[in-house]
Amino acid sequence: MDLSVFDIFKIGIGPSSSHTMGPMLAAARFLDLLRGSPFHPVGLRASLHGSLAFTGVGHATDRAVILGLDGFTPGTYDRDAAEEALRRIGTEAEVRPKGLPPLRFDPASDLVFDHDRALPGHANGMILSAIDAEGDILTSETYYSIGGGFVRTEAELAAGETDRGGGTRPLPYPFASAADLLELARTSGRSIAAMKRANEIARMGPEALETGLARIWSAMSDCIERGLATDGQLPGGLGIRRRAHAIHNALLAERGMNLTAPHTINDWMSVYAMAVNEENAAGGQVVTAPTNGAAGVVPATIRYWLTHVPAAQPSKVGDFLLTAAAIGGLIKKNASISGAECGCQAEVGSASAMAAAGFAAVVGGSPEQVENAAEIALEHHLGMTCDPVKGLVQVPCIERNGLGAIKAVSAASLALRGDGRHFVPLDACIETMRQTGRDMNEKYKETALGGLAVNIPNC
Repeated sequence: MDLSVFDIFKIGIGPSSSHTMGPMLAAARFLDLLRGSPFHPVGLRASLHGSLAFTGVGHATDRAVILGLDGFTPGTYDRDAAEEALRRIGTEAEVRPKGLPPLRFDPASDLVFDHDRALPGHANGMILSAIDAEGDILTSETYYSIGGGFVRTEAELAAGETDRGGGTRPLPYPFASAADLLELARTSGRSIAAMKRANEIARMGPEALETGLARIWSAMSDCIERGLATDGQLPGGLGIRRRAHAIHNALLAERGMNLTAPHTINDWMSVYAMAVNEENAAGGQVVTAPTNGAAGVVPATIRYWLTHVPAAQPSKVGDFLLTAAAIGGLIKKNASISGAECGCQAEVGSASAMAAAGFAAVVGGSPEQVENAAEIALEHHLGMTCDPVKGLVQVPCIERNGLGAIKAVSAASLALRGDGRHFVPLDACIETMRQTGRDMNEKYKETALGGLAVNIPNC
């Protein structure tokens, strides 16, 4: 298994890859099913289960499903068009997806948050149904949003199909573990980025790869810039104000007056990450890295490297992304990147490991040092819960991305001080995260039923 870099890094919308992007993509898949169906439905119904039910409103899952059934997709999302569609659907109680007749869908009655029945396949489950004029179900499908914008049907999940994006074409450097990666590096003499690049070229060719990598970094960088430039209050009812804009202005002023203290570099890393996650919380365009909730860590680390490390070479951004994607793919395959499955260790922890690996790679680390950097970063996120206040991807998520970036750089720095030999292998750390997530109480896995989510008064 080797997931493509473009499966790990996907351009989409906030605030959540599993609760917003996933349900919208599930709706798109259901529409495709209907377009090829012999049935002639007149209406649609949707029910949300598990974590999608408990924190769906905070994550805009209801909006995502409504818009998805109207034909919207994350990759081509237009905010103004979406707002107009929501007004129309709220008034007319019907959706108008391309290639199908108008279909009756009243969000007030046809979209159900089912808090009582969890679905067996995954914590993020949803059922979409097409009905006839009498209200009887003509066809129905169960979808699971398994993290990072990945969506599987009930049958796909039952068959063990959790990774579809890597393709079936033979790859020059196949790997299923970090141990495989290191052995391939030793026998080939190539870096992790070089092997990952060869695998991607085998799938799509060099031009498509380089164009895609440039597009991903451009979207990440643009997101940082929007976040740094935008002030105001985040939606959702918590009254949280955006902070990145003011912090960035203060940092610029301090630098201009030569007042910068050595520890201020942590504030730079944090402000880049917070800018991304404030954009995510506001429903803006972000890149899964590997999820929306952890979208700020990788781009913040890249921006830190490009802006604050004198020897940084912009031409190596692709190497950073490819190395990070190799680590993210391993974590997804062998554990999880879903907060609903394993808590925030699977989101910010995974992102920090990816960023640490990418950073170590572009500053000259060996494959062994890169693997060590990823392990250090992930190890020191083990056990981190997902307890978003009011189900919003705001508290503690926004600041947590900043700390994830700081940990990533610190982990890479420690690894680079050694020769790559270390006690805990990355594979063992990934397996530990999987076991920890399996044993973690459900109230600490994106349900907003425990932790900070229930200990903050008046929220």
